[in-house]
Parts: sequence; C-alpha cells; structure tokens
Amino acid sequence: MTPEALAAIVQEAIDRRLQPTTLLHYEHHIPRDLLLKTLAEYYHCSAIEYDERLPIAPELLSNLASEQLLKNGWFPVIKNDDGTIVVAVRDPHDPALLPSIQATLGSGPYEFRVTLQEDIQWYVQDFLHAKPGKLIGTERTGLAYWRNTMGQWRTLLACYRTDMAKARTALTMTRSGLSLAAIAFALLRSNELSATAPLFLLLVISGTLLSVASLPIYLQVRRFRLKPPGHQTLVEVTSATLLFLENFHFPEGIVLPKKEETKATQLARLGDFLANYCTILSPYPGSQERTHLARERNVLAAQRTIAACYRTIYARARTGLAFIRTGVSFMSFGIGFITYYGLGLNTIFDGTLIVSGLLMIIDGTLWYMPFRKEQAELPPTRSALLAAGN
Repeated sequence: MTPEALAAIVQEAIDRRLQPTTLLHYEHHIPRDLLLKTLAEYYHCSAIEYDERLPIAPELLSNLASEQLLKNGWFPVIKNDDGTIVVAVRDPHDPALLPSIQATLGSGPYEFRVTLQEDIQWYVQDFLHAKPGKLIGTERTGLAYWRNTMGQWRTLLACYRTDMAKARTALTMTRSGLSLAAIAFALLRSNELSATAPLFLLLVISGTLLSVASLPIYLQVRRFRLKPPGHQTLVEVTSATLLFLENFHFPEGIVLPKKEETKATQLARLGDFLANYCTILSPYPGSQERTHLARERNVLAAQRTIAACYRTIYARARTGLAFIRTGVSFMSFGIGFITYYGLGLNTIFDGTLIVSGLLMIIDGTLWYMPFRKEQAELPPTRSALLAAGN
C-alpha cells in the first residue's frame, strides 16, 4: 500500500470517526495479525491480542469505568511478579494515556502493548460483566451457573417422571388384580358353578392380594410426590430457568413473532421465543469462540429443559389417563355386578367399586385436562417436518 493510499484511509477514518485499523481490516481486508505486527513495529513495542483466557488479577479490575476505558483506549491485562502491570493500549504515543492509567491504577510501573480498538472492547465486555473479585471470564462463569440450574431442574423433572411411572405401574397391577378378582367373584356368585367354588375363591383372594399389594406404592407416590408441583408450577419454574437469555445472549436481528401468531400457552411461547436465539456464530478471533459456544450450549440446554417440561406434562397426562382407566374398570365391574345380580348384600361391595371408580375418573381428568391446552400448541415434531419437506 502506498503512503498516499494509507493517508487517504486515515483521513477517511477521521471523517467517519473510526479507527484506521477498523477500515483497514473490515473494508480493505488486511489480516489482524499483519495489522498488529505493523503497529508493533511502528510503536516499537510488543503487540497483544484479545484472549478471554488471560488470568487478569481481580485488583486490576477494581475502579474501572467501561466508558473511560473505551474512550482512552486501554485495558490492564497482566500483573507480573515484580509488580509491573501490562496494559493493552490502542496508541502508546498518546500523551494523555499515562496520566489516565495512573489516575486509575496508581503510579505503576507499566508496560504498554499495542492492540486494536475492538480488542479493548472485547476485554471490557468479557471481564467487566461482573464486580471485581469474581472469577475470570465472567460471562462463561454466569452461563455455566445457568446451565447447572437448568440441569438441576431437568434432574428434578426426571425424578417426578419416575415417580409417576411408579404410580402408573402400581395402577396397572391394581387393575390386573381387580380384573382377576372381579371375574372370579362373578363366577363364584353364580349358582351354576358351585362345584368349582374353591378354585374361584382362590382366584378372588389372589386378585385381591395383588391389588392390595400395589395400592401402598400408588398411595405413597400419590401422597408425597404427585401433588406438587402442578402444571402451572412446572411451566413457571421452567420459564425462570431461561432468564439467562436477558443477560448473557445478545443475538442481532431478533424478529419476535407477530401478535396474531402468539401461542396461547406460556410453554409454547417460550419455545417460539427460544428459537430466535438458536444461531451458530462464527466469532473472530478464535480465542473468543469459547464464549459464543458457551452461549450456544446454554440455548441447547434451554431447549432440552423445555422438552423435559413437555415430557413431564406428558407423563402427568399419562398418569391421569391411568387414573381414568382404573376408574372405568372399577365402575364397569360395579355397574355390571348390580345389573346382572341385582340388589342384595353384595351391593355394598358393588357400590364401593362404583364410587371409587368415579373418584379416580375425576382425579384423572383433573390431571389430564391441562395437557389438552399444551397439546394444541406443541411445536412440530421431526417426523412432521420431514413429512412436510417430502
């Protein structure tokens, strides 16, 4: 590049209130490493590039003002064992640079290393997100905290689903025992089969024992596990675990769904909103890639959290359907006995079956109905998308 061309670029940068290196890199495609090498030769000092892995001492981050650092073009990056503070600076020859640094960090000594303005911006963004004294790479630390939070909630949701699976298994055993006992009891009440009464009495006892053995499992889970949390609590806590999007993820060009396209349920709206953040970025330089990948991991973790909430709601619906099936079985046997054998001493047993079945149907319906709203707003499944593509 000729001196005239370089002078024209410098003048253009002044007119546009930009750094000359910004124009050289982004509009004239000069590589960053060549720019840093050239600046180091010009200022007769070492160059330094932004690296989020630098172990910046917490005491260097105290009393730093982001606006002042960006305006004056410097950031402290290293404190050597002899007390020398290495400062990344935009222009080592700036006469106002040393007084500005000394006013903030003290008398020194200092070692200047030239860097680009955007590197200083990245240092400010990464290391000043939290108060001094926190771990370095504060954004990644915060993202890791939220990933752990979502992981703990997903683990708890998995425990609830396991409890509900135990309850459904117990209900299946109850229905099986009831069916065996009811069929044998019906045959036992028939006068025509009195010769085989001992066999049917044994089947009644076996079915009753099977039902009784499974009921404690169901009642224990029903009492201590299945009641909390409710459907709305599941959705609200899942929404709370996604608050990291407001503080740690800043995608550009987000287009929120139009008002008429807004889903009816909160969980469905979360799924639609999260889709706006699912963008694989191509950061530059490569040392900044870990932060962007950490953001992407958090978005993927958020997707898994929403999916876990959906699975838990599905598990609640399946458990409600198990209640309904068991209640229908109880009522069917009770109504069938009364219809076939008429009223009598055994009607007390038949009525107990009908009332128990009705209560279980009501309970199961209360568990199942919230799922109907969520089902109408479910995002398309992979198979549906493939079918649409074909």
